[in-house]
Amino acid sequence: MGILSRLFHRDQVKIAPQESARINEALERILAMHPRLRMARRYRERLAPAVAASLQYADDLIGSLPAPHEASADAWSSDPYLRAFFATPEDLVQAFSRSQELREHFERNADSQEAYAVLGMTMTERHVLGVALEGDTMRYDVAQTTVCFGDYRVRICGRTESDLSQEIERRLVDQLALEGLARLAEDRRELLAQGRKLLETRLALLQRKGAGVRSMVGGGAVVESEELNRVHAQIEENNRNLAALRAPTKAIDLELERVCEVLSEPAMHLYLTKKRLCIDLMNVVHEDSAQAGHEIEFHLVRIPADPPQVRAFALVRFSRLELLPGGLDVDEAIRYL
Repeated sequence: MGILSRLFHRDQVKIAPQESARINEALERILAMHPRLRMARRYRERLAPAVAASLQYADDLIGSLPAPHEASADAWSSDPYLRAFFATPEDLVQAFSRSQELREHFERNADSQEAYAVLGMTMTERHVLGVALEGDTMRYDVAQTTVCFGDYRVRICGRTESDLSQEIERRLVDQLALEGLARLAEDRRELLAQGRKLLETRLALLQRKGAGVRSMVGGGAVVESEELNRVHAQIEENNRNLAALRAPTKAIDLELERVCEVLSEPAMHLYLTKKRLCIDLMNVVHEDSAQAGHEIEFHLVRIPADPPQVRAFALVRFSRLELLPGGLDVDEAIRYL
């Protein structure tokens, strides 16, 4: 997708026809999240190169992902990833059936017999004492590391793998826009701190000048005329600094600048990592694949937050026929599978 990197030169955006709609859609999503950006000078011209950089990054991330797994009770026994994620095939069906987003997707697409989706989950490594066979002796106090998964979420769905990729792309760009807004919050705190400091300085200068009741009844040290002139000059400078700090156009331009900075450097704020582990059928980690059943490469995504979160995820394909009946208690219904 090298085309995205050639879309702009300096501040002049040259959008290829096949990418125009894609970039404009991303722009509109960002502007809907933060409408004030429309008030900034040349906001589209300045945003477009940053959006193009984020789309290129999203393309690269999505292109690096493996093909979707068939998430079904039958596939559970033969897919080492599904066996690692879920203790039983019933757990798999239960997790997907609990997704309101997945149910709504099938309701909107009555003719679709399967959905492509992102399965997100927590991944926890635990250090425990387990059982292991050492020679001919069974030991019950062997230090082991196990991998556990939970908090399953299925929120992003598509009719096809391509549809899912497009939806993932939208969510990635949205997340980067959110990170830009988070930086704005930091900027605002800094601006407030600067304003507070300027006001404190102003108070000290006015007191030194002799403003307020002091100008009427006196008090404090006597200020010589030369020193008073310097105080007047400092007060004028303070006036200018306060005015500049509070100028709306400057604040809005700063907001746009921060969002552009994040969108232009997406890898600094949102990235995927891989963790390769050798695990057996009980999700016990081993030093090498000879001891374990499979060597698996798990995919993790860092989610900017306070504090940041890391979630494991996988692309999957789920059949409508696997979905438990709606309107029933899922835990109760699972007993009758």
